[in-house]
Amino acid sequence: MHSETGLARLAASERRERKRLSDSEGSGVKRASMEKVDKVVVVGVEEVAGVGEPGVRSLSTAPEGYTGACPNYRQPAELGCFSLDSQRTFHDDGRLLRYFAPPRGWQGPIDLDVGWSVPGAYIQMDAQRAERLDHIVSWLSRHRSQGGGNWGYFVTWRGHLTKVLGTPYERREGWQLAATLFRGTRYMSEVETEAARREREMRSLRQKQMCYWGYKFEQYMTADRPGGEPDVSRPVNTNEGFCTVVRTRLAGHSLVFAGEVDCRAGERPPPSSYVELKTSREVVTPGQRFKLMKWWAQSFLIGVPRIVVGFRDDSGHVQHLQTYETLKIPKMSEEKMWNAAVSLNFCEAFLSFLKEVVTRDDPKVVYLFSWEPGADVTYRVYENSEQTFLPDWYIEQFRDLPKPGMMEQSTAPDSPIV
Repeated sequence: MHSETGLARLAASERRERKRLSDSEGSGVKRASMEKVDKVVVVGVEEVAGVGEPGVRSLSTAPEGYTGACPNYRQPAELGCFSLDSQRTFHDDGRLLRYFAPPRGWQGPIDLDVGWSVPGAYIQMDAQRAERLDHIVSWLSRHRSQGGGNWGYFVTWRGHLTKVLGTPYERREGWQLAATLFRGTRYMSEVETEAARREREMRSLRQKQMCYWGYKFEQYMTADRPGGEPDVSRPVNTNEGFCTVVRTRLAGHSLVFAGEVDCRAGERPPPSSYVELKTSREVVTPGQRFKLMKWWAQSFLIGVPRIVVGFRDDSGHVQHLQTYETLKIPKMSEEKMWNAAVSLNFCEAFLSFLKEVVTRDDPKVVYLFSWEPGADVTYRVYENSEQTFLPDWYIEQFRDLPKPGMMEQSTAPDSPIV
């Protein structure tokens, strides 16, 4: 592993760009609030009556409204795991867990372009396939003894929460999150925005190539067994994945969510033994100013303690590797380019907002929360519509069960923010 030059450049770029944004935006941003508007916005096959709110509220995303002490975040505890094979089939086990296998002694650049032009060497997941929370609820249904079918939690993907944490600082990409309440648990599932769909459909060959490089880097750095050797001759298949399911708590909000894990290193119990793998350009641009924050949020949420970054050039050659401790990354954002406490405070406020709004315990009623950069978070309510996302088999499995108590609370310590 080498010096921290690459990440220092990234931090410096963040400082310059944040100052530019601050100068251009001025100080007229609303502070955080839940603001009333004139009428309830209700959309669906039938009008939703009695949803429990006197009117639509909006939630400000201005970062200055979320400064102050950082809320407690409990160290995530792994409940279990699952694997997704080359056909995207769910397996209730860890068969696709990879093991960290970095090169023994640095012997020159790693060529991430190997196989890119070979037919059949890059098998991409169908981006139009709407999986929603299907794999997570498949795991929950097989492990209902841990929650009795009444998790009393927020249930979602880690990636959805990562977007929420980044919202106060995001300047380019909006999001939509659908939420529904079923047997005391609130489920959250992302809905692709029109802008994201257009960007996906217009993705250039160069952009696809750089995505390939990221997956190829994972091949170079992992093996299928402890002490094994990487096999870079295999096709890159983005359908495959290993996911951990964790339980944690942010302030007063209990969370159960799943997230994909790149590999495991050592014998410590997961998730503290997991490792995140990333690639980044050697020379950073203003557009990458918040890459550090996204890296931190992704790994912090699920309890991954370290990130191994391969710094590459524009031809796809990794020139050096660097390991970063997740909990130390916020300190590398100098001059308050971004603040971990702001991200976590906003996430806590959003979960409170969602809990106050999503009150009708019916999986056919969906609350669609929307946000665009520079705007507040708003929502609409749908009933018996295409927005419904919990599978019918899951609803039927739990609908008639005696209502049990909530899952036993974790005694794991709160994770420090440093």
